[in-house]
Amino acid sequence: MRVVIAEDNPLLRDGIALLLGEHEIEVSAAVPDAEGLLAAVAADPPDAAIVDVRMPPTHTDEGLRAALAIRSAYPEVGVLVFSQWVETSYARQLLSENAGRVGYLLKDRIVSTDEFVGALRRVADGGTALDPEVVRQLLAAPAVDAGLARLSDRERQILGLLAEGRSNVAIAEALHLVERSVEKHVTAIFTKLDLPQARTDHRRVLAVLRFLRS
Repeated sequence: MRVVIAEDNPLLRDGIALLLGEHEIEVSAAVPDAEGLLAAVAADPPDAAIVDVRMPPTHTDEGLRAALAIRSAYPEVGVLVFSQWVETSYARQLLSENAGRVGYLLKDRIVSTDEFVGALRRVADGGTALDPEVVRQLLAAPAVDAGLARLSDRERQILGLLAEGRSNVAIAEALHLVERSVEKHVTAIFTKLDLPQARTDHRRVLAVLRFLRS
């Protein structure tokens, strides 16, 4: 089995590579960021990719986004992501389209060698490997819109006013902002909700629908 590792902490990255080598798993590339991960997978698709959710430059969801891109472009490549804490919105995104060849573990599980390696092999073989704590929280927590979760308090406030049908001018007056500032916030909302410009769909309507469904 061949794998790619994406982890910005060099000690952890090297430790994972050493651990896998002891189990006769070949590491074809070990990279520190999402850009390097995508390049390595494109150059020579492995059996699986091990991906930290949070990587440079912002340490928010770069790893998750790269994992989703891999699952879309290379469905034959298994993706095992891990993070310091359980983030159910990320797990839901990974599982939303296809539950095969995907895993989500807490970093603590890497300490348990057999558990980690077993999960990796299961994902590479087409199965699923979810941390027990991830499963518990997925069952306990309602679905969360990851795009809405990325909005700042001000952006959520503005989206709420959009849902009331207010124009940018009306929102600016209500919040004592200049209209240009409101326009920038609205553009940021569309970006965080992954709503690109399109002739057929009105982005304000789509954003408001997302807000109401939440």
